Parts: sequence; C-alpha cells; structure tokens
Amino acid sequence: MSVRHALLALLSEEPKFGLRLQQEFEERTGEVWPLNVGQVYITLQRLERDGLVESGNEGGSGPQKRFVITPAGRAELDRWLGTPADDVPPPRDELVIKVLISLRVPGADVHDIVQVHRRHMIELMQRYSHLKMAASEDDVGLALIADAELFRLEGIVRWLDAADTRLRLHTPAAPVSAPAAAEVPQSAEPMQRQGAPR
Repeated sequence: MSVRHALLALLSEEPKFGLRLQQEFEERTGEVWPLNVGQVYITLQRLERDGLVESGNEGGSGPQKRFVITPAGRAELDRWLGTPADDVPPPRDELVIKVLISLRVPGADVHDIVQVHRRHMIELMQRYSHLKMAASEDDVGLALIADAELFRLEGIVRWLDAADTRLRLHTPAAPVSAPAAAEVPQSAEPMQRQGAPR
C-alpha cells in the first residue's frame, strides 16, 4: 500500500495539515491500516523534497504546517491511479516460504503446518465477514476493504488446499528406494561366493 500516493489523493481535495491527513487516511480505510502520525510527516517531507507537495506560508512546522499538492503531485497521482500494480516478480510470501522450507526441516509435518495456517485463514475470513455485517450500509469503504480481504484470504485457502493435495500426491518413496536398490548387489554378492566352486 502506498502511503505516499494516499496522502497525495487526500491533498487533491484541498490543502490539509498533517494530523488531519493521518485522521482522514484511517477513516477512509476503515481504520484497518493504522497510520502513525510520524510516518505521515516523514512522507510529507519526502513529497515536499520531490516537489509533489508544498507547505503553506504559515511559517509553522510539524502540526502547524499545511500542505498543498503541486501540479507535479497531481500528475504523479494520476499516473499511479492509472498504472496496474506490478506483481512481477512475485513478492516474497512468508506463508509460501514457510511451506517450502518445512519440506526440509527434520521432524516437521508439512500437512499439519498447512492445516494450522488454513484454520487461521478461515478464522480471519469469519472476522472480516462479521465486520462487514456489522458495518452500516452506507460505509462503502469498509465494505470494499472487507471484500478485498475476503477474496485475498479465500485465495490463500485455495492455495493451501492445492498445496496439501499436491504434497499428498508427491511420493517420497523414490529417494528411499534408491539405497535399497544399491544394497541388492552387495547382499547378493556373498550368496554368489557361497555357491561358487572351490
């Protein structure tokens, strides 16, 4: 999520102070993503450095500073809004990495690990469903956030199900049978020697 572009979007409505930007960001996102006011001011400083916002002429600093979006800031916001998110290469997904790593951890049961995470995702889906049902009908922002999370979590559950199926179909018997095959000639060799004429 781009805090930088979210702040530009809020400033595109009218000039605002940093504290108000923090409050509006949390309100618009259904308070699902808390934003530290310090992060707001650091981001605003970088936006100002890049010429995308300007601070007002009040002469204040910190909470007393009012910010205005510049024409370059509006152009950057329009570019960001119209550019599809870049998902290539795929981001590092901790869950995917955890499943892959667990295949090599001695004593780890990858199926148990998959099921633990699957149950957790289902619980999260239930929480977002309750959140959506409890929200007022006109809270479109919260409904959109809840829907996005539900679809994302459903995708993770589907991947976990597919991963579990694939792992169950995977036969680890091949590496185990290789040493057994290598032992056959060794065990047969003494028998041949015993039966050989002297």
